[in-house]
Amino acid sequence: MKALVLAGGKGTRLRPLTHTSAKQLVPVANKPVLFYGLEAIRDAGITSVGIVVGDTGREVREAVGDGSAFGIDVTYIEQEAPLGLAHCVLIAREFLADDPFVMYLGDNFLVDGISGLVDAFRGTDCDARILLTRVSEPRFYGVAELGPDGEIVALEEKPEHPRSDLAIVGVYTFSPAIHEAVRAITPSSRGELEITDAITWLIDTGRRVQSHFVTGYWRDTGRLQDMLECNRIVLEAIETDLGGTVDGLSDVTGRVVVAPGAVVEGSVIRGPVVIGADAKISRTYIGPYTSIGERCVLEDTEVDYSIVLGDSAIRGVSGLTHSLIGRNVEVTRATGVPNTHQLMVGDHSRVQVRA
Repeated sequence: MKALVLAGGKGTRLRPLTHTSAKQLVPVANKPVLFYGLEAIRDAGITSVGIVVGDTGREVREAVGDGSAFGIDVTYIEQEAPLGLAHCVLIAREFLADDPFVMYLGDNFLVDGISGLVDAFRGTDCDARILLTRVSEPRFYGVAELGPDGEIVALEEKPEHPRSDLAIVGVYTFSPAIHEAVRAITPSSRGELEITDAITWLIDTGRRVQSHFVTGYWRDTGRLQDMLECNRIVLEAIETDLGGTVDGLSDVTGRVVVAPGAVVEGSVIRGPVVIGADAKISRTYIGPYTSIGERCVLEDTEVDYSIVLGDSAIRGVSGLTHSLIGRNVEVTRATGVPNTHQLMVGDHSRVQVRA
């Protein structure tokens, strides 16, 4: 069995951060979201992985390499434009050959992995098994309608009046029958080959399409609040590891990771918190559910429930919360009345805030 990982797309909901970075490489607890997916695929026993890339392909290639760091073998597949999920299957035909495969959207975050889905698919003769989860607002998702035996009988894309609360998560398993389906459909009104249309074609032609439910935690990491929530979930499971230097004037409590080369001086850290390699934290308060990237500098600052990417500096800022700060960003104190700040800042930016 193979895997097809989709790592293209524009990431419009995370702009301006994704103007300069692949959305799949935005880190959760200092590890790119895409890496969690690749590890889940490996843990499901799949080692042959095709990664579909677009405009940010160079960055993805540099981050993932040949896959050996994950115990997988990676083949890169170029998509000239975001022409739909089914188009990704179409252009991956040579790589996929006639093998069954799992298709994984690279910005999905699943705590419990995909082994259950893959094992269930391998144990049946269905042509597709689709991962689903119940959501409170199904009109914002692709929605599945089930028959009495758990088979999928219909799909709707962001329906105004949903017939169920079962959202399509973005992880699918397919038999080679899907290749006939993606060749048979035509582009939708938005000019894309939709995977929901291809699955509907399978259903309409009498192929078996089964459902599988998410166990544990799932998020599509396309929005700021989803990134912060995924960060919180991962940090809940960390164990204290003070591999860096923490001086005697600092107060560190709770589960805290200080990576090798990082220095904490005269600061208060309340876990769960992760501080990346070679970061420097001075006279700073870092509150729960915060990830600080490698080589960051924080001085005279207060921050909690936030993600700060590598090589950024924050100096003299208080009340920083629920924020996602990009790479190579500088945030400094501005004169004025103190207040609470909520920031989403793109790479290579410079921001002054009231503090």
